[in-house]
Amino acid sequence: MTPATLYTICWIWMAVGIATFLLLQFVTAPYGRHAKSGWGPQISNKAGWIIMEAPSFLVILYFFLTSDQSTFASMLSILWLLHYFNRTFIFPFRIRTKGKQMPVIIVASAIFFNLINAGLNGYFLAHFESYSNSSFTEWTFFLGILLFLGGFIINQISDHKLIHLRKPSETGYKIPKGFLFKYISCPNLFGELIQWSGFAMMAWNLPALTFLVWTCANLIPRATKHHSWYKSHFSEYPTNRKALIPWLF
Repeated sequence: MTPATLYTICWIWMAVGIATFLLLQFVTAPYGRHAKSGWGPQISNKAGWIIMEAPSFLVILYFFLTSDQSTFASMLSILWLLHYFNRTFIFPFRIRTKGKQMPVIIVASAIFFNLINAGLNGYFLAHFESYSNSSFTEWTFFLGILLFLGGFIINQISDHKLIHLRKPSETGYKIPKGFLFKYISCPNLFGELIQWSGFAMMAWNLPALTFLVWTCANLIPRATKHHSWYKSHFSEYPTNRKALIPWLF
């Protein structure tokens, strides 16, 4: 594959991401609190998480182990791997969703999404990257790594609070409180958006931007649907909370 071919795929895939964002204004992915019947066969929620997140980890790991990446590109790969190691092998075993399921079609669509996004980024870092040690001195690296680590910390703290809203035997939903939940309904998603904005800034390439576009296309509609769900299910839900960005949205 030539760089031109890879970039063409990126532009097409970004356009699909924008179309998906528009579609998700009208359709809610039926898993988690939005689960409902009529979407075909289902599997365990935990198994679904592992299966659908694994491609992002395994694809980048393959390119990382089989290519001669620069130190900077290796750093980007490792950051990606750390995130998806958590999402694939740690997070599913922390969530308290005993007995809950998700549609196989959601798992399949996530696998497709992850294969393409990880494939584009992994292929670029394996074959087309041209970073040097001076890349570690660029302003994009310093700001990007701060955003990535800050977003990761926000995501982890928010996930911890959400998981521990329930006792081990509980499966219902409660109003989360404390930390950034004081201002927004979905600080876990807010953290992830910040994290991948930082990654795109550090990487400064089209595949990383493409992944950020897709992250926004998936998480922004998800956050607005979560916010609406909270308001419709809890009459006492704080009226000053926004969906995703404190004081704004």
